[in-house]
Amino acid sequence: MKWFLLFVLAIGLDLSVANSISRYNHYRLPTALRPQRYYLRILTLLESPDDLRFAGNVQIVIKALQNTRNITLHSKNLTIDESRITLRQISGAGNMDNCVSSTSVNPTHDYYIFHTCKELLAGNVYKLFLPFSADLTPQLFGYYRSSYKDPVTNKTRWLSATQFEPSSARKAFPCFDEPGFKASFVVTLGYHKQFNALSNMPVREIRPHESLANYIWCEFQESVPMSTYLVAYSVNDFSFKPSTLPNGALFRTWARPNAIDQCDYAAEFGPKVLQYYEEFFGIRYPLPKIDQMAVPDFSAGAMENWGLVKYRESTLLYSPTHSSLADKQDLANVIAHELAHQWFGNLVTMKWWTDLWLNEGFATYVAGLGVQEIYPEWHSRDKGSLTALMTAFRLDSLVSSHPISRPIQMVTEIEESFDAISYQKGSAVLRMMHLFMGEESFRTGLREYLKLYAYKNAEQNNLWESLTTAAHQNGALPGHYDINTIMDSWTLQTGFPVLNITRDYSTGTAEITQERYLRNSQIPQADRVGCWWVPLSYTTQDENDFNNTSPKAWMECSSTDEGVPTTIDHSAGPEEWLILNIQLSTPYKANYDARNWKLLIDTLNSKDFQSIHVINRAQLIDDVLYFAWTGEQDYETALQVTNYLRRERDLIPWKSALDNLKLLNRILRQTPNFGSFKRYMQKLLTPIYEHLHGMNDTFSLMTQQDEVLLKTTVVNVACQYDVSDCVTQAQAYFRRWRAETNPDENHPVPLNLRSTVYCTAISQGTEEDWNFLWSRYRKSNVASERQTILSTLGCSKEVWILQRYMEKSFHPKSAIRKQDSSLCFQAVASREVGFLLAKQYFIENVELIHKYYYPQTRVMSRLLTPLSEQVSTINDLNKFRSFANDSRHFLKGIRQAMQQSLETMLTNVQWMDWNYHKFSRTIRHHL
Repeated sequence: MKWFLLFVLAIGLDLSVANSISRYNHYRLPTALRPQRYYLRILTLLESPDDLRFAGNVQIVIKALQNTRNITLHSKNLTIDESRITLRQISGAGNMDNCVSSTSVNPTHDYYIFHTCKELLAGNVYKLFLPFSADLTPQLFGYYRSSYKDPVTNKTRWLSATQFEPSSARKAFPCFDEPGFKASFVVTLGYHKQFNALSNMPVREIRPHESLANYIWCEFQESVPMSTYLVAYSVNDFSFKPSTLPNGALFRTWARPNAIDQCDYAAEFGPKVLQYYEEFFGIRYPLPKIDQMAVPDFSAGAMENWGLVKYRESTLLYSPTHSSLADKQDLANVIAHELAHQWFGNLVTMKWWTDLWLNEGFATYVAGLGVQEIYPEWHSRDKGSLTALMTAFRLDSLVSSHPISRPIQMVTEIEESFDAISYQKGSAVLRMMHLFMGEESFRTGLREYLKLYAYKNAEQNNLWESLTTAAHQNGALPGHYDINTIMDSWTLQTGFPVLNITRDYSTGTAEITQERYLRNSQIPQADRVGCWWVPLSYTTQDENDFNNTSPKAWMECSSTDEGVPTTIDHSAGPEEWLILNIQLSTPYKANYDARNWKLLIDTLNSKDFQSIHVINRAQLIDDVLYFAWTGEQDYETALQVTNYLRRERDLIPWKSALDNLKLLNRILRQTPNFGSFKRYMQKLLTPIYEHLHGMNDTFSLMTQQDEVLLKTTVVNVACQYDVSDCVTQAQAYFRRWRAETNPDENHPVPLNLRSTVYCTAISQGTEEDWNFLWSRYRKSNVASERQTILSTLGCSKEVWILQRYMEKSFHPKSAIRKQDSSLCFQAVASREVGFLLAKQYFIENVELIHKYYYPQTRVMSRLLTPLSEQVSTINDLNKFRSFANDSRHFLKGIRQAMQQSLETMLTNVQWMDWNYHKFSRTIRHHL
């Protein structure tokens, strides 16, 4: 019984009552009961740093749908005083008296089960009263503590915050913690009167605490029906910046008092994008208020809690003098993403985490539309689409990827679903659907879906039904097609297709076949199974119509889900190119026959290269470099494509190229032939570097926002490859900054070049340079600037400095917040010297790192990416496999990420075996 005693103590059960482990072991809650309303009352104590805790009670109004003698709900790490539990019937026939006779638990699924004295009868309504308490932990999930330094007194100021998604409401109060159990909430918070309180709804009443002097109770209005993961509250001493909304709703942006001046941008942008969504979705924002809150310690980038959206400081706060244009655009995208959730995710919620992508994919896609509407000069829709596709392609080309809509049976599987497949691939397939349906059908279908399932839960099939109806009514889809069949081929199977296009130059036709694209080239052709319904958009050199993204034909699947070869009549002449997938409207790769590639290459390397749409130029680069990696094309063809970049002056193709070439760089820089690759990169980069006037501060002369970002991107890579005067100019900027009497007030480095300057100076610099930048981090009041500094401190080439930096990153009492520790590790691991150190540090300290993050060990997956991209020898791969096997206990929370990392390493090893020497010979011919 010792193990049971330890377990009981760990979860805080009252020993006099707790008596058994439940035999109910299904991963989903029973459906016999339905919560209707929660009366949640919590007293939060923040005055004593050594005694940060909360205590309260919840009264849950429950309707019985079936007869039952058990009430099964979720509770984790809460002390429940079982002597005070009450249960009574509040409506329905029969005797109103009832009670809880005993309890049992299921630690695997966090179930706390109450066995009732009398059977609960279908149709009756009951009220369960549960008192509970717990410490405010530093874990950044559940109901937890955060803090900041008061710059006037230099004292630590404490606050409380919540983060419940996906399954941590159970750590704050006992509840039916599944998205399908929607209910309304009446939240009442008790706290010292020196603080403020925020929750999802506006304040209804504030009154003195009945027994604690200087304490008050703040009761909030009853909420609309919502899932537990969207409940939010906080006790803090923050200030706010008010905004106005045309619909009369209250809009406020909150931050610690010494950062309130950084709220102006979010307070201006937020209402604009919210108003756009009201028009786009055709539904007014449902709540009477919305608060945005910058939390100093926050695990996610942001969280869409209904009416109380929470952010990391770096994703909400903006300083015109310290934040770059890239910071500003990232911030806008995050705010737009979270506010889109107020409809997709909050108003209509997935029934179960299988369809998480309905929340995240939609918010990602619609955020791009919102930002595009407000800042058309940013071209965020195009850049966002390309980024989403490239990110999704990278992960989904692995055998170990997963479908967009995936079965979920454990909490760890829920957490694993918050990845590029749910977000970026989900966004990409929605964009595809938007483009083949057209604007009117797409909006009509969405609006009907949102109205039909408002305040309810839905599955992806419910969305498909609404969209199919709209598409048929508007003639956007042939009558014998339906959205369900088309979209299920993209959401229910793993991977994406490569379309192989073989032209008949005498007839003006082309035959198209499809197969699954995989980076692991050892997978036999017979195993590259799968069939996707593919809308085919295309144009020719003579037609040159890159505006029409509507499908001219479809690739269909047979009744046995096998690809059906398709022939298109494109009318291109024998000396004209053919391009499929206009503006990357669909997530697939297109591989042409050699002659068509030659025609495309000839145009790219001519003065007419801009006759090909900018997104399709990026597509050709991305596709051909993938094909060269896996052997579907040779590197001679690939480099003939990338050679044209010497002429390119647009950001999007450069981003495509540099993201792909970075992967080659990370392998090649460990080899003796890196010098040839470096010279080739210098050859590509020098013309654009000089065109943008190098490291000179010409930003004020630039009229296009994309040009600012292009320069920021180019100079960063140029310094890595020692292009022209990039390194010496960066060092000169840094020396000037160090020479300032007050470097925290006077900053001579151009705002958009700071990341490049910092990294270059630290990589070439001394311990004194590193310490100088570390001091700037310690004194900075701007989160985006602090993140820039953390990401560049890892650029040092001094082994002992990097070792010290990693130790700081995982020390509980260091100046680096837990949420930023992975950023620091990535900064070290992604550099040539730091990679070997970081790999060894991770292997030798996995237990320490696991303990540092526990129980939210999913964060450890972020540490694997820079390591997996650089392991490229069979010896290192086998060592990492052995490590993964020996450390299973510490890595079980990131099982999926480890599988994907090992597969990525394997593809690197394959590339070295089959491509390294051929690539080295080829690249020398292009110097």
